[in-house]
Amino acid sequence: MLDQIHWLAAVTVLGVLEQAYFFLQVIYARRLFGISPPKISGPPEFERIFRAQVNSSEYFPIFLALLWQAGLFFHQGLAAALGLLYLCARYCYFMGYKASSSERLAPIYFSAGVLWILIAVSALGILHFFFSHYVGLNVLQLLTA
Repeated sequence: MLDQIHWLAAVTVLGVLEQAYFFLQVIYARRLFGISPPKISGPPEFERIFRAQVNSSEYFPIFLALLWQAGLFFHQGLAAALGLLYLCARYCYFMGYKASSSERLAPIYFSAGVLWILIAVSALGILHFFFSHYVGLNVLQLLTA
């Protein structure tokens, strides 16, 4: 079983480490700009870092659910590769947003595109499972025929 999920687990750990890095960046920015919790407003530089972290945190559970569904029901390698693309895009989003709010746009659109691909791959894999398990119909074989 572990040989079927090791890449998914590795990407998950990388994602958690990325989230930790984003959290640490907010802590550093709070210290730099003298903004104590629970305040969330301050100079634009702080607010951009804070928003980038919060936005990334909001999407992380969605990413994890799709990563694992795509990996378990479709293909672990493809899901892990898409997961790495998503994490790279999120890092670029964070760094871009940290620099300027306009620099966040291309990476956020790219990461959203990766999520849509993960949704499609997950849905296809789950449909394939249901049809093959309950109806005896191999959807993937029909698509390639």
